[in-house]
Amino acid sequence: MRTAHIISIVDDDDAVRAATSGLVRSLGWQANVFASPEAFLQSEHIAETSCLISDVRMPRMSGVEMHARLLQLGYALPTIFVTAFPTAALRAKVMANGALALLEKPVDPAAIEHYLALVLGKP
Repeated sequence: MRTAHIISIVDDDDAVRAATSGLVRSLGWQANVFASPEAFLQSEHIAETSCLISDVRMPRMSGVEMHARLLQLGYALPTIFVTAFPTAALRAKVMANGALALLEKPVDPAAIEHYLALVLGKP
């Protein structure tokens, strides 16, 4: 089991957080979940995060704004963004800022597995 890597999941939707964390755990990684970007930024879990999975649209602060804040703080976390509203401009913006991917909701579990394996390696 690959427990050395911790995946942090930031999404304001309870069901999406639960489904994503269940998927991550079924793949053998540990998951930390956060209901908002602010909760993640205020947590003590940023430095231990091996990969970040974040929704784009959330109240108060978007996932893209959170990612920019993490970069300002010196954390260049491999990040997978998910959104129900993908656009070419959004894809270009997040990729230019170092994101791994921008995936459309509903997300194919195989896509999450692919990007996690790309960053964290295969068993």
